[in-house]
Amino acid sequence: MGPLSGMTGFARVDGQSGAWRWSWEVRSVNGKGLEARLRLPPGYDRLDIKSRELAKKRFARGNLQLSLNLRQDSADTAVSVDVARAEAILNAASPLFARDDVGSARLDGILALEGVLKAEVEADAKETATLDTAILSSLGEALDSLHAARQAEGAALLPVLTGHVDEIEQLTRDAAGSAAARADQIRARIAARFEELLPEGLPEDKLAQEAATLAIKMDVREEIDRLLAHVAAARELLAAGSPVGRKLDFLSQEFNREANTLCSKAADSALTQIGLALKNTIDQFREQIQNVE
Repeated sequence: MGPLSGMTGFARVDGQSGAWRWSWEVRSVNGKGLEARLRLPPGYDRLDIKSRELAKKRFARGNLQLSLNLRQDSADTAVSVDVARAEAILNAASPLFARDDVGSARLDGILALEGVLKAEVEADAKETATLDTAILSSLGEALDSLHAARQAEGAALLPVLTGHVDEIEQLTRDAAGSAAARADQIRARIAARFEELLPEGLPEDKLAQEAATLAIKMDVREEIDRLLAHVAAARELLAAGSPVGRKLDFLSQEFNREANTLCSKAADSALTQIGLALKNTIDQFREQIQNVE
């Protein structure tokens, strides 16, 4: 656990080792789990597993995109053409060349195709290992910067989420206050209604029985108790820090369930208005926690 963290951010780090220069660009957006997509230059798939491991050490949720741009600045660079790849591409595209609106292939266009023109510096195993280590070290720096950006987002979200929880608690207590006098209100309402229908009124024992039956059906004390318990749980999760996004999302569903039940039991306009305000605040809370790791 650590500080509350968001799930969106961007970072870029440049690096150099010998004749090689590179840049890592890392991006992150919301996600239910952790998913990393890598864009590596041809021939560098060997970095895939270790790159993913570096991401998993830092993040629990979010859709990540890790892109490596690599180039050589050496005058001794050996250039070669992958003839087999070029022929395979031309053979696959041959039906297109038969069309009147498609021109013939030109050499500069063929050489511009991905993977056809290769530039390589002769390197032994030790040099390759050194290069890989340097590239992965730069990725670690980029991911650290991304992590810092996501924590900054989390720091900005914390007071917003805390404010929503405070409002949910206040509305819940308002509902409790409104419901406290409900039994007397129900009894008076029933008595007034029966006086309209029955000039002689309703016997006291019958009135008490009807009022008690309706009061039980519309009792919201259990919903209020559960809402207050959820408020306490939400505060504990926010204080614990990420990764808590999934738990907060589940808690918001529980908030919403109790608020719906409270609204369905509301027998007066005041409690109905409180219930609707409660649902609105819960919706805002749930929307914001979609950004929490």
